[in-house]
Amino acid sequence: MIKYGTAVFLGIIFCLGVIFSQDMPVRIAENLYLVKVGVFPCGKEPKQVVFSPDNRYIFLPLLNDKGVDIFSVAEKKVITRLSTATADKLGYTEGLFIPEKHAFFVSQMTDNSIHEFQYPELTYKRTIATQGEWSKFMAWNKEKNIVAVSNWVSNNLSLIDYTTGEVLRLIKTQAAPRGIIFTDKGQSIISLAFDGGAIEKFSVSTGQLLASIHIEKAAMRHIVLDDDETTAYISDMFHKSIYQVDLETFSITNTTKVYTNPNTIDLLDNRWLFVSSRGPNNPIDYTLPSPVNGKISVIDTSTMETVVSFEGGNQPTGLDISDDGKFFCFSNFQDGNIQLYRCMTKAQLRNIKKYTVMLE
Repeated sequence: MIKYGTAVFLGIIFCLGVIFSQDMPVRIAENLYLVKVGVFPCGKEPKQVVFSPDNRYIFLPLLNDKGVDIFSVAEKKVITRLSTATADKLGYTEGLFIPEKHAFFVSQMTDNSIHEFQYPELTYKRTIATQGEWSKFMAWNKEKNIVAVSNWVSNNLSLIDYTTGEVLRLIKTQAAPRGIIFTDKGQSIISLAFDGGAIEKFSVSTGQLLASIHIEKAAMRHIVLDDDETTAYISDMFHKSIYQVDLETFSITNTTKVYTNPNTIDLLDNRWLFVSSRGPNNPIDYTLPSPVNGKISVIDTSTMETVVSFEGGNQPTGLDISDDGKFFCFSNFQDGNIQLYRCMTKAQLRNIKKYTVMLE
């Protein structure tokens, strides 16, 4: 017969086991938690994840599949796939919404083009040739009515007039431009050179190089700006680093080390910087699954300290936060799936019974 004290102890152990067998919330700050919604399958090699402007869907460009999967947040599954006449070439890389144009663009590096679909109708509208090679990242500027595209192999940026689809200018960059973003109300554009180890600022109207930062062996990948566009945050895969850049002086003011091969980054509440890190490359070939899973890190940009880091799947790559700040998602490139989280306050978390004990 089990004694009363032993029974109580075993009961507590059982309850704790039930609690901790669940995916526990990730604490970012006193009043900010991530609650896992689930892991969901998609097409092969999801390169990026992009929330729709209404936060209802997540668009997933597929590098090794025939188009862009569309995941319904409400239904928690892929509901359809956008495709183009060039789908057999594969190579869908990045997505870009332009809400005021009711437009969604996806780049296809194997076709040297970007494809436009109407949103929310999801109807195909047109394909624009970039005049570059291996077109990847895109950026939009409403003041100039321009879509910019980085071209990995031809080492240049395409500046495209949205209305006509005409390539207005090709701007020469250092080797393998990746992340790009407009600044100064469209007067300037910043480009990151993955192989060139450079952060470059160009004039949009002339293509002239205005400023640059060079870091030996750096592999610059992604860039985001704070709300007032005075500070940039940049991921460097080679040095496992996130740089904080003062845009007025165009200089690095702080560096934070993260896990191996940091990829995509995004800001929540203009403070919390989310980072996807692929993890170490496969020793045989970097295109193969990594020997260990990657990680997600969150940096408090007020101190540039990492506040939390947790395991993702095999090669977390794409990453995005919904415009309303309620959801966070990242893709596991080699697993062919995405992980979705809710961003919640402590009060919201208390309303979920199974988490109440954790918060006491």
